[in-house]
Amino acid sequence: MKIVTYNINGLRPRISQHGSLLKLLNSLQADIICFQETKLSREEFTADLVMAEGYESFFSCTSTTGIGRTGYSGVATFCRVDSAFSSKEVALPVGAEEGFTGLLEQLRNRSSTMKKDCTLELPAELEGIAKDELLEVDSEGRCVITDHGHFVLFNIYGPRADHDDKERTQFKLTFYKILQKRWEALLCQGKRVFIVGDLNIAPYAIDRCDADPKFEENQFRKWLRSLLVENGGPFFDAFRSKHPDRAESYTCWSTATGAEQFNYGSRIDHILVAGPCLHQEHKLEGHSVMECHVTECDIMTQFKRWKPENVSSHRWKGGRNVKLEGSDHAPVYIGLSVLPDLPEHNTPSLAARYVPRIRGLQQTIVTLLSKRQVAAGLKNHGVSLLSYDSVGMQSCGNNSKRLLDDCSLSGSMSIGNLPTSNQKCDDISPSISKHMGDTSVEAEEETASGGTWTKLNPLTPNKMKTSKKARVGNSSQRTLGSYFQKTPNLSVGVDRTRSDILHAQEDATVDRNTVGQNGSCFLIKEGNNGTPVDNDCNSQLNLSPSVTAVDACSSSQKEKSDVALCEWQRIQQLMDKHKQVPLCKGHKEPCVARVVKKPGPNLGRKFYVCCRAEGPSSNPETNCGYFEWAASKSGKKGR
Repeated sequence: MKIVTYNINGLRPRISQHGSLLKLLNSLQADIICFQETKLSREEFTADLVMAEGYESFFSCTSTTGIGRTGYSGVATFCRVDSAFSSKEVALPVGAEEGFTGLLEQLRNRSSTMKKDCTLELPAELEGIAKDELLEVDSEGRCVITDHGHFVLFNIYGPRADHDDKERTQFKLTFYKILQKRWEALLCQGKRVFIVGDLNIAPYAIDRCDADPKFEENQFRKWLRSLLVENGGPFFDAFRSKHPDRAESYTCWSTATGAEQFNYGSRIDHILVAGPCLHQEHKLEGHSVMECHVTECDIMTQFKRWKPENVSSHRWKGGRNVKLEGSDHAPVYIGLSVLPDLPEHNTPSLAARYVPRIRGLQQTIVTLLSKRQVAAGLKNHGVSLLSYDSVGMQSCGNNSKRLLDDCSLSGSMSIGNLPTSNQKCDDISPSISKHMGDTSVEAEEETASGGTWTKLNPLTPNKMKTSKKARVGNSSQRTLGSYFQKTPNLSVGVDRTRSDILHAQEDATVDRNTVGQNGSCFLIKEGNNGTPVDNDCNSQLNLSPSVTAVDACSSSQKEKSDVALCEWQRIQQLMDKHKQVPLCKGHKEPCVARVVKKPGPNLGRKFYVCCRAEGPSSNPETNCGYFEWAASKSGKKGR
């Protein structure tokens, strides 16, 4: 059996990096996979995020509403199994618990049974600790416990606390104090306990790149070392037990300084094991789960973000030109010898497959209404189609009004309200019709002068060039394909020449000569004697813009773009002259600018540092440590 612990620094980006959750899990090639820092809330659960074929998953998510804590932390345990029911596999847990105080499970059960008066019962080992304090510590989604029969597995994401942050330091102390009580209670029952995860503690100086002489005096490092066998504790540090003297074996690197390039990090991801072995002689000296069943333990360095092929030089340049995919942690794995099967059992109720949002038994009001709206739309319109507003042409006079119901020259256009003889063409505003009517224009209405519009018979496809028909329905919603089509640029042009206009008779057919290659449509007005009458806004309605006008417009826009580009380049040159970026003393290279983000008197202040990646001071290719404050408003620089 293989167990892997991995701080993934966000489940979504890792799924995106590998293509799917299943591919991510399979890449680790393990039976039990423990993720930390999933950064998910239960409201965000979807099947593609928490479920994968062949795996059972168990999540703990943050439920606190503190500033900066929403969607923060979170752990998940994935177990690779052949069957989730009636299984004898050790990888499938016989029990699972969210959190480590036992209160979260009781609260969930009380909520599901609607019994608000149920009292919360504390585990015996936690009596004496206030329930509010326990719930506060257990509300950040930092622990999932799974019982695999032969051992109990704690998937832990330990809190981080800066030395000057008293509140978080106290939180971290309480967190590990409560956890230790749970571990000790299980060990007293003869259970085997495996603790895996990102504990945010490097126990020894060998586990830190820049450890100073007082490094090991930190209270959390002392506490972790006190748990280890060599200091009288019950736990083995699996990695150090297999590699006691291996230096520069790190699992986490700072992304802000590019420290991964020179392997300048720390080992804070651990696998601790305690308890007797499975042999009948397990009480004999030299028999333990570590010595009898752990075959290997190592860091999976192939998952590091930084690889030699990322760049060809040691220039990190402040991270501006290097984009790396992956977490800032590397996974750690442990191999166990074959463990005997368990009695038949089913997946515990904490499994993600039972979450209502995943099972589909629970719907939100928004989801329900959205589904009804979509269903109604499909019923009325079939599918979502491309539709446009019909072409409306403003009337310029009160003498007459003309309505053309269906003039579809390109299979998707129609015209309405054409101008009469007294109208001006300036008020003609083109748009695109919703209708897909025949390619015909009919006119019967008489004008004030007694004349009539001639009827133009349908245009046959072989007499005009048409573009592909746009599907139009009753819905105003556009299809995805419409965004990738060139939008028709319709304009109404006027040609004062009548040489191309045929003298139409009462039901004359539109000849090929009346329709240009660009799909122009001509309307002919007759007087009382049947002779053509010249309109104020002319006799030809051209639906395509003039080529000359388009060229002139394009040329004008290009000139404006060129002028804007030149002006911007000039401004950039002026700005560069006043930047005065300093050069670092070690490499004589331009520094990179940073801004102070830590609360304090210098919050928001700008400074410059060496652009190279952080690394050992003995390596001249690493960051030289140069620092300089940016110029203040008075023009003076600080050191």
